[in-house]
Amino acid sequence: MANEELDVPLNAVRAFVTIARERSVTGAAAALGTTQSSISRHLAVLEAYLGASLFERRGRSSDLSDYGRLFAGAVTESLDTICFTARRMRRNTGAEVNRLVVRTSLSTFATHILIPHLPEFSREMGGATVDVVTSLTMPSASDRFDVLLTRDLHVIEPSDQWDIYQEQLVCVGSPMHLKGKSLASARSIPILSITSRPDILPTWLRAMDMTVNDVATGARVDHHYLALPAAMTGKCLLIAPEILVAQALRDGFLKVIPNTRAPSGMHYRAYALDRSGNPELARAFCRWLMRLCRSMPAGELPKERPTKRTAVASSALPPPTRSNV
Repeated sequence: MANEELDVPLNAVRAFVTIARERSVTGAAAALGTTQSSISRHLAVLEAYLGASLFERRGRSSDLSDYGRLFAGAVTESLDTICFTARRMRRNTGAEVNRLVVRTSLSTFATHILIPHLPEFSREMGGATVDVVTSLTMPSASDRFDVLLTRDLHVIEPSDQWDIYQEQLVCVGSPMHLKGKSLASARSIPILSITSRPDILPTWLRAMDMTVNDVATGARVDHHYLALPAAMTGKCLLIAPEILVAQALRDGFLKVIPNTRAPSGMHYRAYALDRSGNPELARAFCRWLMRLCRSMPAGELPKERPTKRTAVASSALPPPTRSNV
C-alpha cells in the first residue's frame, strides 16, 4: 500500500473539527480563511479515508452523524492542544499567545476558588497568564475578554459553552457553636442575607419546607466573601453555595448543619468566545475549570447521607455545547 494512503489527512481533520464547531461549511470556510469548495474537498477526503459519513444532510442543513459525533469527541481536544502548543512555541510573533482575560460576575468564586488555583493552570499550560476581571454588568461586544465565567449572565455572541457546576446550597456556621445542633435547634441563630444573591434564602427555605418566619434574619452584606468571616465567629449562620465554603469546611473553620443541602437551580457556565485572540487557550481554560469544579465538592466537603429532601444529583456534567445567544 502506498505511503500516501497511510497518511492521516490532518488538514482535513482540522476542517472537519471546524465544520462541527461552526455547524456549517460556510462558517468553517470563514473561520479558516478559505473557500467553501476547499472545505468540502477536505471533508470528502476525510470521509473517504475513514470509510464513513461524518454528517447527515437534511436539505440545506447538515448534522453530525453518530460516527461523526464519536470522531469529533475523540479528536477535537487533541487538535486544540496541538494548535495551542504550536502557537505558544512560535517565535518572533510579538503577540501574547499565552495570556487570557477572564471576565466573571462571580466575585466570591473568583476570590476563593479561581485565583488560588490559577498557578495550577499556569503550570499545566506552560506558564500561561490569566487576568481576572470581575463585573456584575452585562458584557458588551466592545468589552475585551476571552472567557466569560458566569452564573446568570450570557455572552452576546457565538461561543463554546461549558456547564462547570450545578450549584448546591448549604447552611453553615461555626463548629464550636453548632456542635451537636440540628437545624431545629439552630433556628435562633440569625441568618445573614447576601444582597447580590437575593434568591438564595427564599430558595433554601422552600427546600427546607420553611418560611422566613421560621428563622431569625440577620444583617445584610453585599457578597459571600464579606459574610464568611462573620459566620466563622459563631454569631450567625450563612446559606452559601457549597463550593464557596469547601476550603473553610475542610480546614475546620465552618461546619454544615446536617440535612441542609439543597439545589439552587443555578448553573455556573464558562464561555470561550469565538473572537478571542487565544481560542485554543480559552477552551483549555474552560476544560480545566470544569475539572476543578467537578473535583472540589466531592473531594473537599465532608460526606453526608442524602435524605429524600436534600439528595444531591451526582451525574456527570454534560460536554461543552455551542452557544449562539
